[in-house]
Amino acid sequence: MAKDRAESDGDMEGDSGKVSPLVGEDQFKASCAKEMALLALMEQTGYNMVQENGQRKYGGPPPGWEGPPPPRGCEVFVGKIPRDLYEDKLVPLFERAGRIYEFRLMMEFSGENRGYAFVMYTNREAAQRAIQMLDNYEIRPGKFIGVCVSLDNCRLFIGSIPKDKRKDEIMDEMKKVTDGVVDVIVYPSSTDKSRNRGFAFVEYESHKAAAMARRKLIPGTFQLWGHSIQVDWAEPEKDVDEEVMQRVRVLYVSSSRRLLRRSAAEGRRFRRRPLKYSAGVFTSKVRESGAAGRRLTGAAQPPGDQLLWRLLL
Repeated sequence: MAKDRAESDGDMEGDSGKVSPLVGEDQFKASCAKEMALLALMEQTGYNMVQENGQRKYGGPPPGWEGPPPPRGCEVFVGKIPRDLYEDKLVPLFERAGRIYEFRLMMEFSGENRGYAFVMYTNREAAQRAIQMLDNYEIRPGKFIGVCVSLDNCRLFIGSIPKDKRKDEIMDEMKKVTDGVVDVIVYPSSTDKSRNRGFAFVEYESHKAAAMARRKLIPGTFQLWGHSIQVDWAEPEKDVDEEVMQRVRVLYVSSSRRLLRRSAAEGRRFRRRPLKYSAGVFTSKVRESGAAGRRLTGAAQPPGDQLLWRLLL
């Protein structure tokens, strides 16, 4: 299961390096030992480490990095981390899978971690290796961590929108109340194309912009056009493994005339199936379907008549 990066937006702020003079001597010694271990890690690797907004960042970028950050699919979510385990132990473990671009450990004000972290690698292959090597890894006797892909979501679902509002009206309104809006996706009603279906998807320029907008538009505290709206993260688009795409033989696509014309020109055959058949994916050794699927997805439209077409490759 993919883990959305929305959960990284901690609202806890603190500096785990500061120790109250009221704490016991043992705690003070433990805190000093922890700081020394982190300093030794930074000295050994050359990475920087800063704490802000409830998270401690190691790297981002690493020493000598030039160019933009790694692309989507290079980050993993790590859960069920013991609360007293820190970067001096976690970083060497995750470096086994590949070079780390950034390690973000979520922190409590008390100085303990919050039980989860995000690790961004310099390439996707390293992220996949980390999942294979370290998911359900026994990090301490009887303590197993979970590792899965992290999705950098930039899209919000907005529900309970008046159905008479057009795309440009929704775009203008969202730009008035939130920052970083780059697109709005609206689907027309199946019975009246001049009306929407009562919801829209709003795309933002970054995950941070989407997270800030989500906080501002919390249900029950914000209205659009005099209506209370529903706000949540949109289901992220998932990356499909290239090896899986090479084995796909049957695709289920919506009944788009544009798609049907395009595919017919390529010599594809279709068989009409009810919507309930759309859940399966059949595989074989036919390799051409991977490329066909990638070409067709750009042309697909939302289903209008509750029927799907079965594409026989």
